[in-house]
Amino acid sequence: MDHARRGQEADRRGRSAEQAAELALTKDGWTILARRLRTSAGEIDLIAEKDGLLVIAEVKARPKLADAAAALSMRQQARLVAATEIVLAMNPEWGTEGVRFDLLLVDAAGIVRRIIEAFRGNG
Repeated sequence: MDHARRGQEADRRGRSAEQAAELALTKDGWTILARRLRTSAGEIDLIAEKDGLLVIAEVKARPKLADAAAALSMRQQARLVAATEIVLAMNPEWGTEGVRFDLLLVDAAGIVRRIIEAFRGNG
Protein backbone atom coordinates (compact mmCIF):
# COMPACT_ATOMS: atom_id res chain seq x y z
CA MET A 1 0.00 0.00 0.00
CA ASP A 2 1.45 3.38 -0.93
CA HIS A 3 1.94 6.29 1.45
CA ALA A 4 -1.08 8.32 0.25
CA ARG A 5 -3.38 5.33 0.54
CA ARG A 6 -2.15 4.52 4.08
CA GLY A 7 -2.81 8.15 5.03
CA GLN A 8 -6.34 8.01 3.64
CA GLU A 9 -7.02 4.76 5.49
CA ALA A 10 -5.67 6.21 8.76
CA ASP A 11 -7.85 9.31 8.30
CA ARG A 12 -10.92 7.13 7.70
CA ARG A 13 -10.20 5.03 10.81
CA GLY A 14 -9.63 8.21 12.82
CA ARG A 15 -12.90 9.78 11.72
CA SER A 16 -14.80 6.56 12.43
CA ALA A 17 -13.26 6.35 15.90
CA GLU A 18 -14.11 10.00 16.57
CA GLN A 19 -17.74 9.35 15.59
CA ALA A 20 -17.89 6.36 17.95
CA ALA A 21 -16.33 8.44 20.74
CA GLU A 22 -18.75 11.30 20.13
CA LEU A 23 -21.71 8.93 20.28
CA ALA A 24 -20.43 7.47 23.57
CA LEU A 25 -20.09 10.96 25.07
CA THR A 26 -23.54 12.11 23.95
CA LYS A 27 -25.11 8.89 25.32
CA ASP A 28 -23.53 9.82 28.67
CA GLY A 29 -25.18 13.25 28.57
CA TRP A 30 -22.29 15.33 27.23
CA THR A 31 -22.85 18.14 24.72
CA ILE A 32 -20.31 18.27 21.92
CA LEU A 33 -19.03 21.83 21.53
CA ALA A 34 -16.39 21.21 18.86
CA ARG A 35 -14.99 18.49 16.61
CA ARG A 36 -11.48 18.46 15.16
CA LEU A 37 -10.90 22.00 16.36
CA ARG A 38 -7.70 23.40 14.89
CA THR A 39 -5.59 25.93 16.76
CA SER A 40 -2.10 27.26 16.14
CA ALA A 41 -0.87 24.80 18.79
CA GLY A 42 -2.57 21.76 17.25
CA GLU A 43 -5.90 20.01 16.85
CA ILE A 44 -8.32 18.90 19.55
CA ASP A 45 -10.38 15.86 18.53
CA LEU A 46 -13.49 16.58 20.61
CA ILE A 47 -14.56 19.19 23.14
CA ALA A 48 -17.57 18.30 25.26
CA GLU A 49 -19.40 19.96 28.15
CA LYS A 50 -21.62 18.68 30.93
CA ASP A 51 -22.78 20.80 33.88
CA GLY A 52 -20.04 23.36 33.27
CA LEU A 53 -17.24 20.78 33.17
CA LEU A 54 -15.27 20.89 29.94
CA VAL A 55 -13.69 17.72 28.59
CA ILE A 56 -10.89 17.90 26.09
CA ALA A 57 -11.06 14.47 24.47
CA GLU A 58 -8.23 12.84 22.57
CA VAL A 59 -9.45 9.89 20.53
CA LYS A 60 -7.14 6.98 19.77
CA ALA A 61 -8.07 4.12 17.47
CA ARG A 62 -5.99 0.97 17.71
CA PRO A 63 -6.76 -2.71 17.12
CA LYS A 64 -6.26 -3.38 20.83
CA LEU A 65 -7.35 -1.09 23.65
CA ALA A 66 -4.01 -1.52 25.43
CA ASP A 67 -2.20 -0.17 22.37
CA ALA A 68 -4.55 2.81 22.23
CA ALA A 69 -3.96 3.58 25.90
CA ALA A 70 -0.21 3.76 25.32
CA ALA A 71 -0.53 6.02 22.28
CA LEU A 72 -0.72 9.44 24.00
CA SER A 73 2.81 10.84 24.14
CA MET A 74 4.10 13.60 26.40
CA ARG A 75 4.48 15.78 23.30
CA GLN A 76 0.80 15.24 22.44
CA GLN A 77 -0.19 16.06 26.01
CA ALA A 78 1.74 19.34 25.83
CA ARG A 79 0.12 20.13 22.47
CA LEU A 80 -3.34 19.49 23.92
CA VAL A 81 -2.67 21.72 26.91
CA ALA A 82 -1.42 24.55 24.65
CA ALA A 83 -4.38 24.15 22.28
CA THR A 84 -6.78 24.17 25.24
CA GLU A 85 -5.29 27.42 26.54
CA ILE A 86 -5.99 29.01 23.14
CA VAL A 87 -9.56 27.65 23.04
CA LEU A 88 -10.33 28.84 26.58
CA ALA A 89 -8.98 32.31 25.78
CA MET A 90 -11.36 32.44 22.79
CA ASN A 91 -14.30 30.95 24.76
CA PRO A 92 -14.07 32.20 28.36
CA GLU A 93 -17.60 30.95 29.09
CA TRP A 94 -16.47 27.34 28.59
CA GLY A 95 -15.31 25.22 31.49
CA THR A 96 -16.80 27.25 34.34
CA GLU A 97 -16.65 24.14 36.55
CA GLY A 98 -13.22 23.02 35.37
CA VAL A 99 -11.40 21.37 32.52
CA ARG A 100 -10.43 17.73 32.23
CA PHE A 101 -8.36 15.79 29.69
CA ASP A 102 -9.93 12.44 28.80
CA LEU A 103 -8.61 9.77 26.48
CA LEU A 104 -11.21 7.87 24.48
CA LEU A 105 -9.96 4.55 23.19
CA VAL A 106 -11.66 2.82 20.29
CA ASP A 107 -10.74 -0.75 19.38
CA ALA A 108 -11.17 -2.56 16.07
CA ALA A 109 -14.72 -3.63 17.02
CA GLY A 110 -15.72 -0.02 17.71
CA ILE A 111 -15.81 -0.49 21.47
CA VAL A 112 -15.13 2.81 23.25
CA ARG A 113 -13.44 3.04 26.64
CA ARG A 114 -12.82 6.33 28.36
CA ILE A 115 -9.87 7.09 30.60
CA ILE A 116 -11.13 9.97 32.71
CA GLU A 117 -8.49 12.57 33.49
CA ALA A 118 -5.87 10.66 31.48
CA PHE A 119 -3.40 13.39 32.38
CA ARG A 120 -3.37 16.76 34.08
CA GLY A 121 -2.73 20.09 32.43
CA ASN A 122 -0.65 22.91 33.89
CA GLY A 123 -1.83 22.84 37.42
